[in-house]
Amino acid sequence: MSKEPTTGTGEDHAAPAVNGPTEELTHSAGSNESSAYRSPGFRRFWRRFRGNKLAVVALIVLIVIIIISMLSPWLAPYGPGEIDVANRLSGSTPQHWLGTDSLGRDTLSRLMFGGRTSLAATGMAVGIAIVIGVPVGLLSGFVGGKVDWLFGRIADVVMTFPGIVLTIAVIAATGPGLVPAMTTLGVIYSPRLFRIVRSATLSVRQETYIEASISIGTPKMRIIRQRVLPNILSPLLVQISLLLAAALLAAAALSLLGLGVVPPTPSWGNILGRGFVDIRSTPTLVIYPGALIAIVSIAFNLIGDGLRDSLGRETRKGDK
Repeated sequence: MSKEPTTGTGEDHAAPAVNGPTEELTHSAGSNESSAYRSPGFRRFWRRFRGNKLAVVALIVLIVIIIISMLSPWLAPYGPGEIDVANRLSGSTPQHWLGTDSLGRDTLSRLMFGGRTSLAATGMAVGIAIVIGVPVGLLSGFVGGKVDWLFGRIADVVMTFPGIVLTIAVIAATGPGLVPAMTTLGVIYSPRLFRIVRSATLSVRQETYIEASISIGTPKMRIIRQRVLPNILSPLLVQISLLLAAALLAAAALSLLGLGVVPPTPSWGNILGRGFVDIRSTPTLVIYPGALIAIVSIAFNLIGDGLRDSLGRETRKGDK
């Protein structure tokens, strides 16, 4: 079912040059049919995805939060470090909708600016994991042999270390900061992507259209880029969405401990940590950042579920 249209006898390969547009049209139709079978088109994917109401709501909520966070310099009513001493721990007021902290800083503004930092930190960690894990997984699964064995053992070693513990150890040596914390998390998460990509590549590598491409002398890097990568996007996208949720929670935990984003730069994690100091008098200082972290984390997971159901093979078989 997944044969590449260019496979077959020697006459088949030479036919397009002789028969002209008619043969090219047949060739193109066969290629499109095969591609549609191997991976759903965008319209088919979107039809399935929007059928998952929770995933659609999660996507909308996530987009709104991202837009507000990115536009925080223009949307926030106050600066993240602007102090109103007369209204310290004021609670909700017309001037400060979500109240102020113990220094008189506007909670709403700090949450908006903090979202910018937290989401950027999450993207940095997962981006590093993608840059390391995806190419290495593709190479390992496609080439196999000693290369696969070597990369597999390296991934096993990295995965034996607890992520947060190793990150804290690195930060203890380099000092607290966003870059070392997220870089370490990205390296720790990369074996997860490596294993997913390697497994999917091994499966695709056995397909007839891949063997046909190799037999006609197509360069391996071109096969990986044009044939293998598009056909492993389903498990890859799902795993990335789950990693985004894990990275957000890890970044918040590190910032809460004072090891991630360093104050006065706001992030949801250090806002949450600061709120624990005044939790008895003003519990909302903990509730607001904690709720945002939970909402975004759940949104990533729900989107991952939607992607899995929309792109998975078991869904494709039942699609009409």
